[in-house]
Amino acid sequence: MAQQEEWFSTWFDSPYYHILYSNRDDHDARLFMDNLLAYLHPKPQHKILDLACGKGRHSLYLNQLGYDVTGIDLSEKSIAYARQYGNERLHFDVHDMREVYKPEAFDFVLNLFTSFGYFESETENVVSLKAAATNLKHGGKLVIDFMNTDRTIERLVSHEQKEIQGILFDISRKVEHDFIVKTIRFEDKGRDYCFEERVRALRQENFMEYFRIAQLRLGEVFGDYKLQPFDPEKSERIIFVLKK
Repeated sequence: MAQQEEWFSTWFDSPYYHILYSNRDDHDARLFMDNLLAYLHPKPQHKILDLACGKGRHSLYLNQLGYDVTGIDLSEKSIAYARQYGNERLHFDVHDMREVYKPEAFDFVLNLFTSFGYFESETENVVSLKAAATNLKHGGKLVIDFMNTDRTIERLVSHEQKEIQGILFDISRKVEHDFIVKTIRFEDKGRDYCFEERVRALRQENFMEYFRIAQLRLGEVFGDYKLQPFDPEKSERIIFVLKK
């Protein structure tokens, strides 16, 4: 869609992205899925779309619990990795979330772990939400799991270094033009690298406006992976459950 290369299309496809985040704890992801499933009560025949699934850790876990799951992501390398785990009830596809994948094909669409707000223009956030809604069957539910932006900014670590697998990552963070920007610099095999992550500093009121435009009805707002109520000052996450 955009003329210039978007940051997520290069960084998420880089092997260094997976090295930097290789120590991510799956415990939180599974706890969240367990609590979410208890709340949503999907039936065995229901179809779940994992939107911006990365290497498929949520999809894989949901499928292990017996659900029919499709994971889609823009990163060809992540999808190539995820496909090794595919089966008749677990599928992966390279796809841009701004475009409709399969109209009215899914009972649930999940967008997890702050996989939203990457686009330079706000319009594209609405476009991706409308596409997500179109993928849903009538009466289906969309779950969006995002950071609690104000709390994240308040606790932003402006600079840190991490050594992982022999690579020293130099990480700096700042708020710039309504984006939280993380700059990642490192050297490997005699070559210097610099990548950037840019996530729009979206707050509840921004999402509410998006939902209104996309004609999605808000059901519930949770503040953490235990599905406790959202508290703007204390909650780590903001998790929306929406209905088509």
